[in-house]
Amino acid sequence: MNHLLLRLSVAVLAPIAILHPQAAHCQAAPVTAAPKLDPVVTQLPHISIATVGKGPALFLIPGLASPRAVWDGVVADLAKTHRLYLVQVNGFGGDDARENTKSGLLDGITADLNTYIVANKIKDAAIAGHSMGGLLAMMMGARYPQSTGRVLVVDSLPFFSLLFGPTATVESARPFAEQARARTISTPQATAPVTSDPGGIWSITAEGRIKVANWGAKADPRVSGQAVYEVMTTDLRPELGKVTAKPFTVLYATGAGPKAKTIWEGGYAGSPATLVPIADSWHFIMLDQPAAFLQALKSFVGPQ
Repeated sequence: MNHLLLRLSVAVLAPIAILHPQAAHCQAAPVTAAPKLDPVVTQLPHISIATVGKGPALFLIPGLASPRAVWDGVVADLAKTHRLYLVQVNGFGGDDARENTKSGLLDGITADLNTYIVANKIKDAAIAGHSMGGLLAMMMGARYPQSTGRVLVVDSLPFFSLLFGPTATVESARPFAEQARARTISTPQATAPVTSDPGGIWSITAEGRIKVANWGAKADPRVSGQAVYEVMTTDLRPELGKVTAKPFTVLYATGAGPKAKTIWEGGYAGSPATLVPIADSWHFIMLDQPAAFLQALKSFVGPQ
């Protein structure tokens, strides 16, 4: 456990970090140019929001250290039928950290989202999030149900530290979370692009791992460190019963084999979530299985 936590740095925090999945074949999908985003980006204390498309609202939240570009592979298709709200956490993607070096980062993000939804009179918003973004989507469903119409979680648990064992608690995880935060904050921010495969469990391909590493390199270590700490010490399981959004869907990567099914089913036991496995993928399902990922998103938002 100590070895794993010391490896958490400005790279992306992956909920499958300790599962060591095996490589698989990547499912190809047609490449579609992403439509141009609307020129006005709304800046809030903890996030910024870019928009594109017309139709029912769909918010897309990336994970730790990731920019809104994580969703580039699905934006063109989804923008044909939906108004997309592409979230970026301040301090990620090269953005200024603003309020995100302080405690209360996750609460601040969800408060910003709710404020934006209410101010813009958005009804029945669908909220999808990857990794830390998935945790945020669940927080929206549990704490701001009036602003949340649907919830999609992509490869995230309601309590990350369950990966250290089924008896993990917030208090038992706290010392390791503090170590992870300190380690991440002290890691110098990269100044040169990553051009060779860094390895790791982010994607099943070298191309995917290089892309993820370059996303992470642009993240402010102070924000990544605070986010690591808060994700590791947030246990949302007692609140999942408050999620009234329908559907409440969880996609999870099965690259780790039976371990993934056991951990995800245990983490969501007794909750209203519907679990959907995505085969032959590591943490960034959208990179490893783009066609299956797009189809899952389309199923989530439903026919329009």
